[in-house]
Order: sequence, then C-alpha cells, then structure tokens
Amino acid sequence: MDIDTALGQARQKMDKSLEALQAAFGSVRTGRANAKVLDRITVEYYGSQTPVNQIAGIKSPDAHMLVIEPWDKGALKAIEKAIQESDLGVTPSNDGAVIRLPFPSLTEERRRELVKQCKNYAEEARVSIRNARRDANNMLAKAQKDDELTEDDVRSGEAAVQKLTDSFIAKVDEAFKKKEAEVMEI
Repeated sequence: MDIDTALGQARQKMDKSLEALQAAFGSVRTGRANAKVLDRITVEYYGSQTPVNQIAGIKSPDAHMLVIEPWDKGALKAIEKAIQESDLGVTPSNDGAVIRLPFPSLTEERRRELVKQCKNYAEEARVSIRNARRDANNMLAKAQKDDELTEDDVRSGEAAVQKLTDSFIAKVDEAFKKKEAEVMEI
C-alpha cells in the first residue's frame, strides 16, 4: 500500500459525497418549476415503488408549472396521492388526463427553510468528506504499522490527504453559496 492508493480512494469517496450533495441540491425546490424535484417521489405502481419519472412524461410549459402525463392513465390517482404525501408543498390538480403542479412563488419564510435544508445537506457532505479523510489516514497508519511506509511518508501522506480534504470542503462551501443565492433569489 502506498500514499497514492490512499489518496485515490479518498478522492473517490469525496467525489461521491460531492455528487450526492449535487443530487440533494437538485431536489430542493427553488422559485422555478424543475422536474428534478419529482426524482425523490415514488409511486405504488403494480405492487412496487416506482419513481414518477419512470411512469410518466414530465413537461414544464412555463416557469411556474409542471405537467405530469402518465403513460398509463390508471396511475393518475397514485401519482397524485404520492405528490400530496410528499414534502413538496405543492397541491396537484388532476384533470383526468394529466396532473398539473403549480409552483407558487416562495415566501421569505419558506426560502429560509429551504436554505436551512441545504445547509444540512452541505454539512452531511462535509462530514462524509471528513470520514473519507479519516479512512485514508487510518490506511496510512496501518501501512506504517506493517512497515510498508516510513514515518516521514505517513506525515507527507496525511498532509496530502488534508490538502485534498480542504479542496473538497471548499467545493462544498461554494456549491452551498451558489444554491443559497439561487433559493433566496426572487
């Protein structure tokens, strides 16, 4: 085991943390209608939980409306129920052929709640990145214990892991600031 292996594994875990953060941020509703907010919603469809985007077409005719058109009209009620039970904060209207989701402009209070939610997602990503750092440092310490690395190699490896961690934490902070500005934008 060498330093590059530990760094590579840490980088992989940190990249996954960043990807998870971007996915979480994508599901947070801003002032605009975005089909990604439906990615987390699953529907009871023929006995199994199925994501809405796999059983229906989703269109955005304007900035404040999503239209969900299921390929099987029998799934309309199930989709409508799943959306009502979700935490989207949107009331679906079903006209028998499609479901319309009007996205009203967000209130100041709701924007602050969403920023708080985004802050929690960012903190989870930071914790995950720090866990990857800890795992890499443990690998380096184990390699030193097994006489594969010298003490100086371990120190330089830990410094490299810390530098990598700092860069990923900065990326998380930057992504959070960007999302916060997007949510607070009127």
